[in-house]
Amino acid sequence: MKKFTFGTPETLVPSKFCDAFDYREGEVRYPASNFIFKDRASDCILEFPIEDDCQIFGFGLQLKQFAHRGRKLKMDVNADPVTANGESHAPVPFFVTNKGYGMYFDTARYAEFYCGKQKNPAFSGAASVSEGGAADSEAALYASRRETSAWMSVRIPAAHGIDVYVIEGDSITDIVSQYNMLAGGGPEVPEWGLGMLYRCYTGWDSEKIKSVADYFRANDIPCDIIGLEPGWHSHAYSCTYKWSDRYPDPDGFLSYLKERGYHINLWEHAFTHPDADFFDEIAPYSGDWMVWGGLVPDFATPEARKIFADYMREHLVEHGVDGFKLDECDSSDNTGGWSFPLSAEFPSGLDGMQYHSLFGTLYVKTIMDALGGTPTLGEVRQMGALAASYPFVLYSDLYDHRDFIRGVVNSGFSGILWAPEFRSAHSKEECVRRMQAVVFSVQCLVNAWNYDGIPWVIHECEDEVKELLSVRAGLIPMLKAAFEEYHRTGKPPVRALVMDYTDDEKTYHIDNEYLFCDDLLVAPIAAGTGDEREVYLPVADKWEDYFTGEPVESGSFRVKTEGIPVYRRRK
Repeated sequence: MKKFTFGTPETLVPSKFCDAFDYREGEVRYPASNFIFKDRASDCILEFPIEDDCQIFGFGLQLKQFAHRGRKLKMDVNADPVTANGESHAPVPFFVTNKGYGMYFDTARYAEFYCGKQKNPAFSGAASVSEGGAADSEAALYASRRETSAWMSVRIPAAHGIDVYVIEGDSITDIVSQYNMLAGGGPEVPEWGLGMLYRCYTGWDSEKIKSVADYFRANDIPCDIIGLEPGWHSHAYSCTYKWSDRYPDPDGFLSYLKERGYHINLWEHAFTHPDADFFDEIAPYSGDWMVWGGLVPDFATPEARKIFADYMREHLVEHGVDGFKLDECDSSDNTGGWSFPLSAEFPSGLDGMQYHSLFGTLYVKTIMDALGGTPTLGEVRQMGALAASYPFVLYSDLYDHRDFIRGVVNSGFSGILWAPEFRSAHSKEECVRRMQAVVFSVQCLVNAWNYDGIPWVIHECEDEVKELLSVRAGLIPMLKAAFEEYHRTGKPPVRALVMDYTDDEKTYHIDNEYLFCDDLLVAPIAAGTGDEREVYLPVADKWEDYFTGEPVESGSFRVKTEGIPVYRRRK
C-alpha cells in the first residue's frame, strides 16, 4: 500500500476521524506517472488510465449496480437511491479491480467517478479513439464505438488536493482486506449479536412486548435481542430520548427482558428535540440548521460527543440497554427532502456535504463512547469510508428483494456490513423467501415495526420460519469465527464471488450469489421470482450441497427448490 498526495488535501477527511487508522507504507508497482492532477477554482481532478479488460467494483453500498466499468458514479449520501448513479446510504470512495489494485480516495466530498471513458489522444497520449471506418450495420456501428483507450476521471468538489491510497494484492479479497486493516480491521462482535434481532410493532406497550418475549421462549423460537421502535420515545421526530407513557416502569420492563435472556436494542436518531434534557447544553455544538424541529449535534466536536454519550450512558446503557438502531443519519432527496442542506455549517468546520458523508460514522463513534466497552452489534442508516471497525450493520427504507440481495453481495467490497432485513411481506412465499436471505446474512434482523402481530403467524408459515431460525442458530459459531478473522485480517465475512475468484471471468457480473463465512456459497431466490434460478459454482473448487452433503458439479446449472440453495466448498 502506498499513499500518493496531490495538491493540498483537506484536513477534515475520514482518516482524521478514524481512531484505528493504521497506514503502513509499502512499495507498489502502480506508477505515479499514471496520474494526471488538475487543481481548478471549484474542484480538483485526478485522471489515470485503466486496462481495456479492467473490471471495477465497490463504491460502498450500491443497491442498483454491481460492476461499474463504463459508468458514472457520484458519492452522494441519499437514503432512497432510485437509479445506479452512485447515490447510497453508504457511498465509499474506494474501488477495486480485477487487475491487482484498488484505490481509496480520502475525502468526505461527493466525489464523482467516471469509470472508463475515452480521452482525446492529443491530451492523454491515448491510442486511436476507435476502430473501423463508416458503419454499414448496427453491429459495425457499435464496434466502431468500442473504447480502446480507457481512462478514469475523479472529480472532488471544493477540494484542492487529495490523498490516494493505492492497494495491491493477488485477489480482490486480499486488496479489500488491506483496506479494512487500514481502518483497524473488522469489529469485535458478541455471539448473541449474531442471533435473531426482533424489532417489535411500534404501537405496542411494555406489557404487549413482554408477552411476545414470552411467546418466543414458550415456543422454542431462537431470539436473542428485542428491539423497540419509535413508540418508546415521548417524542420521536425529533427525539427526546425519554420513555413514553407506554412504558410506566422502564427499569422493571428492562429487567423482565434481561432475566429471560434478552438483550435490548433501542431505535433513535440524533435530531435532538427541545424537550430533551441536554438540548440547551448541546445547542452551541450543533449545526446552524434544524431537522424536524431538532438540533443536529456536531459529533465531530468532542463536546457534542461527550454530552450526547454521557446522557445515553446514564439514562439507557446503565439501565440495561446494550444495542442501538441509529436512524435518519443519511439524507433524502426523494421522500420529502428532509435533513440539513449541503450549505449547512458546523462548529467543527465541516460543511453540510462533509457532515452528511461522516454523520453516521461519527454517530456510531458517539454511541460506542456511551456503551463504554459493552459488547454490541447495532444498526445504522449511514456509514462511509474507513468504517470497518465499528460493530454496526446498515439497513434501508427501500425494500426491493433483488436490491437487498445485491446489497449483500456488494457490501463486502467496502468495509461495511448490510442486513437484508425482513420488514414486510404480501404472501407466505415472500415471507419465507425474505427470511431465507435474512438467515444467511451477517445480522438476522426481523423488523416487524408495522406488524401488530407476529409476521410468520400472520402469513401462516410458522413451521418454515422456525426451521430457518434453527438453521441460523447452527450458523452462529461459523459466523463468529468469520468475524474473528475479519477483525484479525480484514477479510469480510460476506463476499462477492469475484472477490475470491478474481481470475474467473464468469464471476464478473454475478450479483445474486455470495460467499458466506469461509466455505459457503449462498444463492438466494428473490421473492416473487418463482422457485427456480441459475446457479454458478466456480470451477476452481469442488462443491457439495450444504443441507444434504451430496456432491454438486461445478459450473452453471439451474436449480428448482422452495428452499434456499447453499453449497459448501469441499476440502
